[in-house]
Parts: sequence; C-alpha cells; structure tokens
Amino acid sequence: MTTVTAKRFSIAEYHRLGELGFFDPDDRVELIRGEIIKMAAKGTLHSVCNSLVFGELYSLVGKRAIVRGQEPIILMDDSEPEPDVVIARNRSDNYLSSHPEPADILLVIEVSNSTLKYDKITKLSLYAEAGITNYWIFNLVDNQLEMHNEPYQKRQGDFSYRSQNIVLQNETVVIPGFPDLSLDLSLVFPA
Repeated sequence: MTTVTAKRFSIAEYHRLGELGFFDPDDRVELIRGEIIKMAAKGTLHSVCNSLVFGELYSLVGKRAIVRGQEPIILMDDSEPEPDVVIARNRSDNYLSSHPEPADILLVIEVSNSTLKYDKITKLSLYAEAGITNYWIFNLVDNQLEMHNEPYQKRQGDFSYRSQNIVLQNETVVIPGFPDLSLDLSLVFPA
C-alpha cells in the first residue's frame, strides 16, 4: 500500500515559488508549518479594526519600536505568517536584511472574526512554539481582546500559553515592552 505524503515547503522554497510567479499577485498567502495557506478575505469589520489598531499603536509607540501591518515574520524554517500587526524592536537596517524573528518581536496581533478558530488554535500554537512572548487576538465575534503570554510546551508537539487574559472593549491595556504606554480599546473596536 502506498502512503500519500504532502510536500512541505521551507521558507527558501516558498520565496523561490514567489519569484517564479507561482502565486497570483491578487492572492494573499502565507507559509504555516510548511503549508502554503490562502488567507481569508478581509471583511469591513476586520479592515476597520485592523486599521484602528495599527494607527493607535503606531501613534503611541512612535520611534521607540517598529509597528508593522500585515507584513511577514519568520518563525522556524517552515513558517512565515503575516500577522495583522507586529511590534518589533528597532533595528538599524529597519529589517531590510530579513523579516523580524521571534527575538525581535514584542507583540503579535491577529484581528479575528471569520478566522477566530484558526487564530485560537493553529496560530496560537505556532506563535507559542516559536517563543513569541505576547500574542493578542482582537476577537470581533465576542468584542474582546484575548491576551496570551508565557509560551510553553504542554506535551510533545503541543504548544500553548500559560496565561490568558480577557479584556473588554471599553477597557485599557498596557502595551508589552512599554509599561508607560496604554491602548484604549474603545478607540479600536468598531462601534
């Protein structure tokens, strides 16, 4: 009996496919655990919240770090997701030589409604395995922010976060890495 095995791609192979024009320019894809995943279309609610979150964080953080919107990060050899927002440490080359890696990243944010289950299971496990210290999900289904920190390995191949905090849309949160900066969630959750 023959076993069927899916081909898993490395980041280098994924980039090469892009260079060869394998992907339609209108398709938004990301590499997750070696698989090329087509990203969900963004609805109005997602787009508005994402823009508001990015704008507020960019304004608050200023030049103290780099706030990136929907740009790749490198996690392991087979994962290059494109989170909705990332706060990364300043680097002299502004990440020209490579995308941010876990040691560079202060916070990863996903804005989520149609992809909530995927972001709470697949992405959460991926970010925890990579050692991303702070992972936030702007949960637009329940209108709350889910803050995850302290990544750990539960058992072989199963990663999660030890701490989860739920914050309501009318509350304020401190931005990781900046104890003097707070984000007013009422400014970023669409009314």
